Amino acid sequence: MAELTMHDLSKKMAKLDFAMLTTRSADGVLTARPMSNNGDVEYSGDSYFFAYGDSRKVADIHAGPQVCLGYTGAAGMLGSPPLFVAVEGHAELIDDKAQFEAHWTKDLDRYFPEGIDTPGVVMIKVRADLIRYWDGGDEGELRA
Repeated sequence: MAELTMHDLSKKMAKLDFAMLTTRSADGVLTARPMSNNGDVEYSGDSYFFAYGDSRKVADIHAGPQVCLGYTGAAGMLGSPPLFVAVEGHAELIDDKAQFEAHWTKDLDRYFPEGIDTPGVVMIKVRADLIRYWDGGDEGELRA
């Protein structure tokens, strides 16, 4: 079993788009929902998502920024095992169109019809504190 570097893990995560974002509400309830990286998956320990500022996930992040992300990749060709990645981190809400532009893809226009000018859109940046991964014989932890 070899320990992966962040670069190695990033290469393995390159095709993973969807994550389950888990937040804790103000009353302590854990809630998870699917979020898309929108193809922005060159992983360095930071993940970026877009949401509406009046959504429950944004309210949860205001109440407490500690979040978890769960990624799962399909099994590879020739029966190679799937990739599982769990990220513990802290979320930050960003309301800066210049930063939106750096992480925006055309696919987001489906959910935010006016692009980065859509009223109420915010970017969620999750900075990893601890990353756990499982990939068949490889498993380990990385501190970001």
